[in-house]
Amino acid sequence: MDGQTAHGESGLIVNDSPAEAAPDTSRLPRSRKPGLLAQYLPILEWGRTYNGSVLTNDMVAAVIVTIMLIPQSLAYALLAGLPPVVGLYASILPLVAYAVFGTSRTLAVGPVAVVSLMTASAAGAVAAQGTALYLEAAITLAALSGVMLAVMGFLRLGFLANLLSHPVISGFITASGILIATSQLKHILGVTAGGDNWPEMLGGLASAIDTINPWTLAIGIPATLFLFWVRKGLKPALVKLGLTPRAADIAAKAGPVVAVVVTILAAIGLDLDARGVDLVGAIPQGLPPFALPSTDLGLIGQLWVPALLISIIGFVESVSVAQTLAAKRRQRIAPNQELIGLGASNIASAFSGGYPVTGGFARSVVNFDAGAETPAAGAYTAIGIALAGLFLTPLLYSLPIATLAATIIVAVLSLVDLKTPGQLWNYSKADFAAHMATILITLLSGVEMGVIAGVGVGLLLYLWRASRPHAAIVGRVPETEHFRNVDRHRVFTVPHVLSIRIDESLTYLNARWLEEYVLEEVADRPDVRHVILMCSAVNEIDASGLESLEAINHRLAHSGIGLHLSEVKGPVMDRLGRTHFPDELNGRVFLSQNRAFRELARNGGPPEARTPDIERGLI
Repeated sequence: MDGQTAHGESGLIVNDSPAEAAPDTSRLPRSRKPGLLAQYLPILEWGRTYNGSVLTNDMVAAVIVTIMLIPQSLAYALLAGLPPVVGLYASILPLVAYAVFGTSRTLAVGPVAVVSLMTASAAGAVAAQGTALYLEAAITLAALSGVMLAVMGFLRLGFLANLLSHPVISGFITASGILIATSQLKHILGVTAGGDNWPEMLGGLASAIDTINPWTLAIGIPATLFLFWVRKGLKPALVKLGLTPRAADIAAKAGPVVAVVVTILAAIGLDLDARGVDLVGAIPQGLPPFALPSTDLGLIGQLWVPALLISIIGFVESVSVAQTLAAKRRQRIAPNQELIGLGASNIASAFSGGYPVTGGFARSVVNFDAGAETPAAGAYTAIGIALAGLFLTPLLYSLPIATLAATIIVAVLSLVDLKTPGQLWNYSKADFAAHMATILITLLSGVEMGVIAGVGVGLLLYLWRASRPHAAIVGRVPETEHFRNVDRHRVFTVPHVLSIRIDESLTYLNARWLEEYVLEEVADRPDVRHVILMCSAVNEIDASGLESLEAINHRLAHSGIGLHLSEVKGPVMDRLGRTHFPDELNGRVFLSQNRAFRELARNGGPPEARTPDIERGLI
């Protein structure tokens, strides 16, 4: 019967095509899965094969990342409105915790620009910068974020990160980069200015323009230009001088350290402190102290929403970087275990006086390029940061704040993506709207509202698209068994058979739309005696979708028109088979669209060729 199916009293589909023997899987190789303990402690998995060669590669990578991380951690703490030493605290125990619980071999965890900005926004809403309560709020944010991430990991809720689409994430990061760079201009200019959003920041800078400190400017502008050149031009210059590419790369990564050393010497030699240039000042020497997050329910009530947003943004950024780097080495990461690893890192940061952390893009790429093979490289980096905290902090007393601001500006401007809006405009107007809405709301209302608005806009656009799915009237391509859109291809149709391909699952979002679409198309074709719904793209029919199918069936039967289904997937038909719909269907269920068209067209005369209105390829 050419693969035809029919429904009987049981309502089940019967396939009369020849049965196929089930494949013998008894001899197929089984993939080795880690034990339960190793799933939650990945260090037990990669630690078994650790050897001297891996140790050497990890140590080299750790040295390079440590050199890069010391000025970055100080700068990002400044961005978060915290004492610079807090950046060092957030770069020690969190790295050790991730080495134990994380699954990425090359992800470098620590302070990052976007999370630092979000920390400043959240802590600034409950206390003034420089106060004990502000630091307590930052520590509590790390603890709350860590607990939330860990709980989501144990509950296997990694899919929640999918609430943020790529256009929303890209828009948020671009806007955050603009906000961060703008917020640091006051340190480059040596003025006092504030603001939580872009208009306020620009207004504050404009009103303080007559108070620019020329000595601060003389430090900030050259440092910024030098760091920009280091990112692009130092490595090629060193290679031309005869250094190997690897040695030149390591030297280029030390560029920020050169800026730190030179500006410290300038500050001492020119007595810039007496000339009004802001310096880092005394940094506590030693290892991170033991700290306790706040248990004040009032403070926790104010911080839990920002902590949730920080958790989601941090996880999305981290897992994106980890998956990208893992793919280059044909490795894999476990997103749910990543939640646990990042949660443990943030909890460790909180109890060592730090603030929220996540995987950083720039540091992770450096770690990857430097040859890191296991998360142990992060633990060795933590040792390097700890040694810096023990012995180097007195040397940073005369470090100009403008140098740290230059470090931040150069780092975050690489996050600003000016190409994506144009690409999205050409590809998807809806995604362009979500992208631009996220950018504008983040710039005008701050980072928290930007994230919330981005998620809201993304969900609304998804619901709008899902409520109006694509459907097409199809006909048979000549000399084939394929069916394509009549408006795009030259196909065969018959006047009394209407074939409609549904390109979406039938749910409560679009059930009424389908009902209206089918009945309108039938009303426009008085010769139609059969309607075939081609369901090859339908993966689910919920209760609302079933109700609409029943309504379509009833209306068509009342008009003497048969309703038929073709290419219904097995799981979908299984669910339909548990209802009365197959028995009430006034038509038939066919395994293939070609069979349905051939049988129903047989008594209506020869098919007629239809010339498409447009030819733009497959749909």
